[in-house]
Amino acid sequence: MGTDLTKIHGFGPYLALKRVSECGTDLSRWPTAQHVTSWLCLSPANKVSGGKVLSTRTRRSKNRASALLRLAAVNVGKTQTALGAFYRRLATRMGKAKAVTATARKLAVLFYNVLRYGKTYQDPGVEHYEQRYRARILQNLTRRAKALGYHLEPDPLHSPVLSGVS
Repeated sequence: MGTDLTKIHGFGPYLALKRVSECGTDLSRWPTAQHVTSWLCLSPANKVSGGKVLSTRTRRSKNRASALLRLAAVNVGKTQTALGAFYRRLATRMGKAKAVTATARKLAVLFYNVLRYGKTYQDPGVEHYEQRYRARILQNLTRRAKALGYHLEPDPLHSPVLSGVS
């Protein structure tokens, strides 16, 4: 195929082979990664009636490819990688079932980009993921404080934590 799918954490040789056998090597029938995640039932199906959102759950699926991705997501959650940190952060906040679905969706997007465009995946690591997460939280807090008329300043006792974020 020209790309190494086992570079994606959670994808071993067997899982990559099963995933390719389910989807094929030609992913041109899906124009974007969002189409793939919708086909795999890993994206929310919004039920709207009268302008009111009734449900945003993911659809049930007997798709073997999505079952493989969910299995890979559970295994990735046990690793010390950026995807593992993503899974653990969501699992503590929303629960393990939703974290599995979100991580499986992220794995599907990585699979699509690697196979369709020939991109190579390189894990940035847990530290990089946590640093970006802290920076995003700080940016949101600064924006919210500014909207309320306040100004945030770093605490001199904890400034080493924030110095890597800036």
